Amino acid sequence: MNGPRPAIGCVGPPRLLAGLDEVARLDRVTHLTVHGSLPRLRPEELLALAENIDLRGRGGAGFPFARKFTAVTRAAERRDGRTAVIVNGSEGEPSCLKDTALLLHTPHLVLDGALLAAEALNAEDVVLGVTREDVEQSVQDAIAERGPVGRRLRVTRLPERFVTGESSAMTSGLNGGPTLPSGRSIRTSDRGLGGVPTLFSNTETYAQLAVAARMGALDYRSVGLPTEPGTVLLTVAGASVMETPTGVPLTYVLELCGLGPGQGVLVGGYHGRWLDPYSAKAADVSRESLSSFGAVLGAGAVLPLPEDTCPVGEVVRVTRWMAGETAGQCGPCVLGLPALADVLEQAAHGGGQAALDAVRARMRSVRKRGACSHPDGTSAFVESALAAFPDDFDDHALGSGCGRPVLGTLPLTLNGSPAARPPAPQVTERLVVDWTRCQGHGLCVDVLPEVVQLDADGYPEQASMELPARLRPKALRAIRRCPALALRIQE
Repeated sequence: MNGPRPAIGCVGPPRLLAGLDEVARLDRVTHLTVHGSLPRLRPEELLALAENIDLRGRGGAGFPFARKFTAVTRAAERRDGRTAVIVNGSEGEPSCLKDTALLLHTPHLVLDGALLAAEALNAEDVVLGVTREDVEQSVQDAIAERGPVGRRLRVTRLPERFVTGESSAMTSGLNGGPTLPSGRSIRTSDRGLGGVPTLFSNTETYAQLAVAARMGALDYRSVGLPTEPGTVLLTVAGASVMETPTGVPLTYVLELCGLGPGQGVLVGGYHGRWLDPYSAKAADVSRESLSSFGAVLGAGAVLPLPEDTCPVGEVVRVTRWMAGETAGQCGPCVLGLPALADVLEQAAHGGGQAALDAVRARMRSVRKRGACSHPDGTSAFVESALAAFPDDFDDHALGSGCGRPVLGTLPLTLNGSPAARPPAPQVTERLVVDWTRCQGHGLCVDVLPEVVQLDADGYPEQASMELPARLRPKALRAIRRCPALALRIQE
């Protein structure tokens, strides 16, 4: 589906967004006119460039690109030498539009970076995973404009969900399986697209690589901080995409968008952290600065909360939405997050100190227990909100409230309408046992004897059991009762 298109601006001379002041989209000819031809780099040259500019993933975790590249090459050397490249163009986070902006307006810059890495790895396949119809069309047009590239270059549209961008979920979707996190610690650099070692990175990361390859490390480092050189893309208030050098005051970026810090600023999206107004005024756009305030840049989402909306109501809305974005694979996500949203709503409507205590208990109950990081991120979002708006939560819990309406400032839907999300496919589910955790308690068979049978030693006879839809509620109870957290539901 098509979604909102961001307003685009720059703090200083643009790099990633160069040329967009003259045309809305850089086709192949305009792209080469603005950026020039792409140099060819040997593997050791690409690695040295990435290390020199400290290129890091721009999708959230900030993992060093050079380490990913090295991990893929070493894994390929241990096997048959085959590799692949995946571009993560999914933005299931409603507050993020920066990667969408790149793929809609400067898709060739992203393709340049991906193909540059593919050539250095001698990868046969380069695949872009996206979720929006208009983005898919833009990338398809760019691929057609380039003509033959000597590699299998394609774009694939996946379901538009919050978890689609998780590396194992996207890789599974691109391999023809369900677009859901695997729940297992298999690194894409070891086994990714088609089972071969795969370089998996974010859209902006590849675009930055293409810019740096043309400029060279010295010129690339001429802007930004010495310790964090270059520029970053930020999505401000879910509507504007700004390119800015690192080290620029956060409030200056907000001012250029006609905004202030308001009651606080959520940095890093819905798995991010809140900055109070004083911290927001003191923070710069850099990993080091934000880290000193307990925040992370993450995927570059910056969400100021205006003075005229209720912070408690906004946090409840987002938490409820996040609970609805569960992958449906484990108890902490399927049961824990809706329960967290429930007790948070109770606190917001006068539930007293007992409701606030229940919120904190629910946060503890989901941490480090999920098949992916979604329960942890959602719990951290709520915890950060409690710390950022303590008086507001106390006022609401004790019944007086704050007197402000909930304006819905924090964006929730991916395409402007809840109905825009494609319907979920009908799938067959299975109850899966994690043998690394199972301790043979046998409680699962007490709850779900129709599915689980025990062997002579008291352990489930099978690691994967077909789960009829009518028995799903009982399976969820079995998951919740398992003391070792060894059960989960998988498509």
